[in-house]
Amino acid sequence: MAQADDRAAIVETCNRMGWHADRREWDELAGIFADEVLLDYTSLNGGEPAKLSPAQITAAWAKVLGGFDATQHLIATHLVTVEGDTAVCTANFQATHRLANPFGGPLWTLGGHYRFGLVRSGEAWKITAVVMTATWADGNRDLMALAVKQAPAPGKE
Repeated sequence: MAQADDRAAIVETCNRMGWHADRREWDELAGIFADEVLLDYTSLNGGEPAKLSPAQITAAWAKVLGGFDATQHLIATHLVTVEGDTAVCTANFQATHRLANPFGGPLWTLGGHYRFGLVRSGEAWKITAVVMTATWADGNRDLMALAVKQAPAPGKE
């Protein structure tokens, strides 16, 4: 069982991923990641997992999420395992994406679970891996492509 302080800090770090992304707080979002992060969204997009820097992650997410009118990532039911200076946190998620458009519904909601890898960095915990497993979706998935087309240019938010 994780020590209570570690568990609370790990849960907060994982929650901050959704919080900062939904508020387009890209600098704060970058700050929760380790220098290199294994990002695996293959359950949704196919392809291969990628090792990315915080700057690469936030630039990519700004390009997609920045084009939506709003997003809300709910991350809950965290299960935390700590081994020394590393940890794994699994949690369910529900991510709702909203974009008004004349050619279909304005919402796309995705559900599933995350598996976060974390490492202790001084007094903080940093995310080293995010594996997203989508298990269900509802609504208009085409909103993802539309959002990318209308996302603001970097630095123009």
